[in-house]
Amino acid sequence: MTTTGSEKEAALIARTLVERQQAACVNVIPSVRSIYRWKDKTWNEVEQILLIKTTRALFGAVSRTIKELHSYELPDILALPIAAGDEKVLAWIRSCLAPEAAPGPDRPGA
Repeated sequence: MTTTGSEKEAALIARTLVERQQAACVNVIPSVRSIYRWKDKTWNEVEQILLIKTTRALFGAVSRTIKELHSYELPDILALPIAAGDEKVLAWIRSCLAPEAAPGPDRPGA
């Protein structure tokens, strides 16, 4: 998961992650209000949330791609565990990803 300051940047990151097979899908949720503290100031901004469907094995690659394309000095890049999911959806996610993301003992879906 990450946020961006513009829909254009969100679309670029989302498209790149999918094209590089680092994500099966990226949901872009536009126009959310973010209130946060940065450099001793409270900010109130409109951002886009990107929900990135990938695996733990690809977190490093996803993080590098986001940092490569992101305009923020410190983009927030977070991973949330999947407690449960439809097995067909989880299999579809795995099938869309680069071969190095195949499930293993330490990866979801193994």
